[in-house]
Amino acid sequence: MKAFDLQRMAFDEVPPDFLWEVVLRSLFTFVLVFLFLKVTGRRGVRQMSLFEVLIILTLGSAAGDVAFYHNVPMLPVLVVFLTLAGLYRLVMWLMAHSERLENLLEGKPTIIIEGGEFAWEKMRAQNITEFEFFMELRVHGVEHLGQVRLAILETNGEISLYYYPDEEVRPGLPILPGGCVEHFTTAPRKGEYACIRCSEVVTLNAGDRHRCPRCHHAGWAKASTACRIT
Repeated sequence: MKAFDLQRMAFDEVPPDFLWEVVLRSLFTFVLVFLFLKVTGRRGVRQMSLFEVLIILTLGSAAGDVAFYHNVPMLPVLVVFLTLAGLYRLVMWLMAHSERLENLLEGKPTIIIEGGEFAWEKMRAQNITEFEFFMELRVHGVEHLGQVRLAILETNGEISLYYYPDEEVRPGLPILPGGCVEHFTTAPRKGEYACIRCSEVVTLNAGDRHRCPRCHHAGWAKASTACRIT
């Protein structure tokens, strides 16, 4: 084999006019994926459950093969599409009649913030790290966790937020990017401090060097009591 052979790299063993067939195959697979999205009634990946994403990936794998490989016939891919569409309809019907199956395939909403602090035990059980959600919370206008009464991670990846009224905002962990919030291992002055790992809020005296009573982390940030600006 000759290295950097442009003929081999561009066409390999297929004739140049096969490119027109690739166009047809690509349109064919595009239509199949589009029809499936119409069948599911979804407008974007963010609205999809894990089961639906799995279906799309399976269909996408079959669609990719038929789009580029001349020895992959198109009719079997149509059968794949019909099979997956039928499977989707069947599973949706079964989930409507079985909460256990729905929880298995769709998952359950997970509480990630409760009472202005991370729901630490629930997050640990789900293998969720708190830092994954800081950007999402900031997009929703959250400056610190004490502004949030309840936050729920939905099964489609969206976060549902329920806020405290301004007069009920609690001291909470600031979630601004690094450099905007100072971290301490020794409290510089008496006040309320939030654990930078689990968001537990405690009162420390000047010079105190305490580990968090909930997660045993030694890093702290001055708890914020700022109200939301809407």
